[in-house]
Amino acid sequence: MDSGLPSAPPQQHAAAGRIPLAVVVVDDDGLVSHWSTGACRLFGPGRTEAVGRPAVELLPVTGALADEEGYDPYDGYSGLGHGLDACLGGLTAYPTAGRARLSEPGEDRLDVLWWAYPMVGPGRERLLVLAADARRFGADDESVERIAPGFALHTEFPGADELARGLPEILPSMSVQESTRIVAQVLDLGYPVLEFSHHDRVPVTPDWGVPRRAERRARQQAARQAAAAGHPVDAADLEQDLEYAAVRERLEFLNEVSGRIGSSLDLARTIREVSAAVVPRFSDVACTYLREEVVAGEGFCDGAPDATTMWHRVAFEHVDEPGRWDDVVPVGESMPFPAHTPFFQCMITGEPVLVPRITEEMGTAMAEQFDKRDMRPLINGRSMLIAPLKARNVVLGCMILLRHPERPVFNDMDQVTGAELAARAGLVIDNARMYTYQENVAETLQDSMLPQVTPRMAGCDTATRYLPGTMLGRVGGDWFDSVKLPGSRTALVVGDVMGHGLGSAAMMGQLRTAVQTMAALDLPPAQLLRSLDGLAQRLGEHYLATCLYAVYDPIAGELHLANAGHVPPVLVRAADGRSNLLELPTGAPIGVGGVPFESVRLPVSPGDRLVMCTDGLVEMRGEDIGVGLATLCESAAHPAASMDDACDTIIRALGARGGRKDDVALLMARLVGIDPGSVASWELSLEPREAARARRLVRGQLDAWGLEALTETAELLAGEVVANAVRHSGSRRAELRLVRAESLLCEVADDDHTLPTLQDARPDAEQGRGLRVVSSLSTEWGTSRTAGGKTVWFELALP
Repeated sequence: MDSGLPSAPPQQHAAAGRIPLAVVVVDDDGLVSHWSTGACRLFGPGRTEAVGRPAVELLPVTGALADEEGYDPYDGYSGLGHGLDACLGGLTAYPTAGRARLSEPGEDRLDVLWWAYPMVGPGRERLLVLAADARRFGADDESVERIAPGFALHTEFPGADELARGLPEILPSMSVQESTRIVAQVLDLGYPVLEFSHHDRVPVTPDWGVPRRAERRARQQAARQAAAAGHPVDAADLEQDLEYAAVRERLEFLNEVSGRIGSSLDLARTIREVSAAVVPRFSDVACTYLREEVVAGEGFCDGAPDATTMWHRVAFEHVDEPGRWDDVVPVGESMPFPAHTPFFQCMITGEPVLVPRITEEMGTAMAEQFDKRDMRPLINGRSMLIAPLKARNVVLGCMILLRHPERPVFNDMDQVTGAELAARAGLVIDNARMYTYQENVAETLQDSMLPQVTPRMAGCDTATRYLPGTMLGRVGGDWFDSVKLPGSRTALVVGDVMGHGLGSAAMMGQLRTAVQTMAALDLPPAQLLRSLDGLAQRLGEHYLATCLYAVYDPIAGELHLANAGHVPPVLVRAADGRSNLLELPTGAPIGVGGVPFESVRLPVSPGDRLVMCTDGLVEMRGEDIGVGLATLCESAAHPAASMDDACDTIIRALGARGGRKDDVALLMARLVGIDPGSVASWELSLEPREAARARRLVRGQLDAWGLEALTETAELLAGEVVANAVRHSGSRRAELRLVRAESLLCEVADDDHTLPTLQDARPDAEQGRGLRVVSSLSTEWGTSRTAGGKTVWFELALP
């Protein structure tokens, strides 16, 4: 594989080119199951001779050249774990590496660099050993320590494809993109190689507290040279130098971890990054607990937790066999920590707790909180470090770190390192928590302000869509609404407050409420926009808004529209399926002030569709808005099986262009209309006898419509409403109208502007019970002012 460095002659620096790599796979019986061509060249025996033999016989590393001055046959990088012979004996559960001398009778001594990776899977393979001739790297020990092995197994090994796909897991410092490139290159070359990196260390588990091998050997060699020259060697100075190297090693680790965590503000992803950052390099097991309030993105009281605080297990990383921990400590479980446990001590004090070895007695005490699950075999004999996750003097959770019994125990320096690691992780997690909390608040605010539009109203079917801005967060100022009006009419409104964020959303909420209130007063569209403009100016000069307001009369078959600087609507005709933008007087945005608004009336037919949207759907940076409007017209005319499908077609057509950053509100209404045969009206003279006449008229019409089940209730309520008008209205004439649509609507309109109200009638009072009867027996009722007076209405559900 090409290292990206210029090629150099082997005698100068052979490591700059391509280095053959031996690949040996050992099964669970310690026998060789794969022996690569590189292994044949490096160690001598052929593949047929090697496969099936004990690996320790083919890799004789014990006692080689121990007599050489200053040489340790098991001296590995930074004191990394066991020697190769121990790894072959199955005594490692985590990646390790080292350097060894091999010696065979009659053969030259061989200096070998090796890496051992335990394998976990359904097959018998248990250990992967990579090895290379150290002489190919030159004499620079520092360059040797910065080698990251990249490899691919040959096709004769059954698990080659699976292992190649698992390369990022075997080499955890490598990204998926890097591994894909490496595997592809290696397969093209046809033999394993080493790839060099000037930034990545060998991805194996270090023995913390021991300086890197090159530094250690350099200092030891300097000490020997000084002693040989007759100069006294200060042991304290040497120890201080070694300690300095160890501290530097830890700082490098902390800096590396800090760069790997916090890549996003997503709480779940941040937790996974924190857990994966310490396994297997710092510990073999990492279990992360957080307060339940943190997981939910909620706020919580400051101060120390107590024995009732619930802790949620959010992540679990380990190097053991898959499934070994799953039943005992499943992710997602919540539990309190008893006061006698070291976990509780860590949470209360906010300080790390170090347990050099978990004794049987301690393991039994800790296992008591896990009902019917014996975790002692998993924890006894291990070294444990509990580090609190804190931010702003609040304990958010903790990380429980465990090391296998064969690894060095956690020491005081590990405790300091773990505390610093947890402090950095806690701050990152708290940032993600606060971001999640703010997102939840914003989403709740936005959802509470967006209405739940009724899909079916009198003579009108509606469908809506709201899409938050892709780049600017969940909160915006776009809204849509539909309001029931007297006379079976429906008000349809779409608006857009300019800007984004909580301020725009709050302004949107105020304008939407104002529109609902003024629509209930049955203000004409132009007058409603003028009133809304005045309100916006009183609220402040910081916000402007566009608004499109339409009133649909299903009985008259008419749309009444007014526009305040908004995107024009699209009308799709049912007769021929053609669509076009409605040419409306544009008007100025709401909040400008001093600008008149005009309205237009437009006849429509049953089945026509009205499409109203905000500019976020049709406008894209760098593109003329006319392109988006043309696409909107074309997609709106596309046939669809339902209103929801029609909305989805529009969203797909306009979303496919990409680049959308603004939020989108879309309201589509199918103008079904009401058949004239479902409407009946009569003129009434407001005299006492007209109440009885109204009851007869209602009874006769309901019999004609086949709604006899509603006759008794409808004629009673109609008589009460007419009698109320006769008694309290100053008008002489009124109109009674029945409309059969989604429900039975009864309206009584007169030219008196005084609205009737419910009264609390006393037992001996002769008045005040009429509207209470209407309120009790009807599905819905109301009163509203009209341009000529008022209307009192009630509805009954159809049988």
